[in-house]
Amino acid sequence: MEKIDYKNIHIGNLLKIRVEDSQIDITRICNFMKCTEKEITDMYLEEDIPVNLLLKWSKLLEYDFFRLYSQHLILYSPPSGIKYCDVTNNNSLLPQFRKNVYTIEIINFILEMLDKKIKTKAEIINEYKIPKSTLHKWIFKYR
Repeated sequence: MEKIDYKNIHIGNLLKIRVEDSQIDITRICNFMKCTEKEITDMYLEEDIPVNLLLKWSKLLEYDFFRLYSQHLILYSPPSGIKYCDVTNNNSLLPQFRKNVYTIEIINFILEMLDKKIKTKAEIINEYKIPKSTLHKWIFKYR
């Protein structure tokens, strides 16, 4: 099984993989997306697609493609010491998310850094904002 490259997401390729895995007929896809077969195959070649289309794909294929981008943010966000903007404003209309959602790929990525001594526990906790208790649970559960 090929690993997903969370640093360089090629969403069209991932859509195609999910379609093949789901074995959904192209006619059903075209009807749902309201486009031609050529437009669908062209989307498979795109590195990124508009959000409204990605939402439709997520519904059709019953897969949260947005989570791929969330994982990118967790793994490749700027170091915690750099503040680009103040997002602690409680008056914002945007929802504030309290928990990160960690996939098994993220957990394995983090534990691999520990195993290979690329980063220490303290560095991982600080850089990725993973609670100490969560990291210890992962070590106990997966190692």
